[in-house]
Amino acid sequence: MATFQTLPGFREFYPEDLARRNHVFRLWRRTAGAFGFAEYDAPVLEPLELYKAKSGDEIENQLFNFTDKGGREVALRPEMTPTVCRLVGARASALKRPIKWFSIAEFYRYERMQKGRGRCFSQFNADIFGEAGPEAEIELIALLVQCLCGFGLTEQDFYVRLSDRNLWFYYLETLGLDEPRIRAVLGAVDRYEKHGDDAFKGYSEQFGPLASDLKGKILAFLQIKSLDALEQVLAASGGEKLAARLTDWRRLLDGLAAMGLASFIQVDLGVVRGLAYYTGFVFEAFDRKGELRALAGGGRYDDLVEKLGGPALPATGFAIGDMTFALLLEQRGLVPNLVQAADIYCVIGGAAERKAAFADIQALRAAGYRVDYPLKEVAFGKQFKAAAESGARIALIYGTDELAKGVVKLRDLTERSERDVPRDQVLAMVRDSISGQTG
Repeated sequence: MATFQTLPGFREFYPEDLARRNHVFRLWRRTAGAFGFAEYDAPVLEPLELYKAKSGDEIENQLFNFTDKGGREVALRPEMTPTVCRLVGARASALKRPIKWFSIAEFYRYERMQKGRGRCFSQFNADIFGEAGPEAEIELIALLVQCLCGFGLTEQDFYVRLSDRNLWFYYLETLGLDEPRIRAVLGAVDRYEKHGDDAFKGYSEQFGPLASDLKGKILAFLQIKSLDALEQVLAASGGEKLAARLTDWRRLLDGLAAMGLASFIQVDLGVVRGLAYYTGFVFEAFDRKGELRALAGGGRYDDLVEKLGGPALPATGFAIGDMTFALLLEQRGLVPNLVQAADIYCVIGGAAERKAAFADIQALRAAGYRVDYPLKEVAFGKQFKAAAESGARIALIYGTDELAKGVVKLRDLTERSERDVPRDQVLAMVRDSISGQTG
């Protein structure tokens, strides 16, 4: 007989694993709600054209795509940004600005598997539409930081690297480069951290080798790690666009500092993000030890809504991947022991007692309590052991004597006390007992 296994790069979640993932999702939802973001969802299958030339070559090469039975070219979504732009663009005139949306969804990319990266993964996505200024970035970076700090992580565990594609464009223009060459340089900058000088091979093949003085200026700009250093380098360049962009940088960094988040932020012009649609500030979150892939990434993409058929609408967003984030929580010992304990365990005698217990069990469950009981007749000793192992706070005992007296014995498994409760008062007494334990 054939033995079936999960496809490479895909995951299954046994109950204890799913409990941990749901815990992460629950805290992310709570945090997004505190920031005033509304949750949305969208199809997992989209037209292939939505991603071609919109997300960039890297993602296009990683698509799970096929022709469906209706002859349509479709793809499993590799990211959410094109989809949310399509959704917002379709109803932009009716949506109150700024539009603050988030989602938690599953995505698919056919890529080489490695630590923290699979072919099926989940992401928390948050986006703001309709705000052109750095106030949108302040709000999103603050949300990103809180989404990580909510689990007990601190500035000792992670930081956010902040850069700016517009600033790169304006600076490279002052060095005499046109748009095609600028985009090729940014592609090299995006790969430079991993590949060193080899990152410039693509530029050299397309336009010839970079002049040594020009390459030196680019590499020096890439190494800038503070706003002061940035201002010093750009002072000699001049120009209204660069001056206005530095003003935006000050507004962004001052706003984050006012929120008490300056210790999380690192100016780092080596970050430019590989996706084709980014237009302004870009940022990525990394663990301080440098042992993991990026925890999160995002930036501004002001042109994408219009490119997908909607109105011109400024936009900024980010995503947190669940796989690398889970690795960081494990490394820091911040994964809680999530036992799905029962509230109540019913210890039941014979057939007559079982009928009596079933009415109470149904009423308690309808009231929202998690109730467990033995599906078959089991000795009392084994039932009490099961009650203790279930993590229940209360045991309700249905024995022959209790049934004859019209009562149920309520045993508080925390305080090791018990009392008889009239059958018609079981729900009220359970409620009082549990509220007393948690009060």
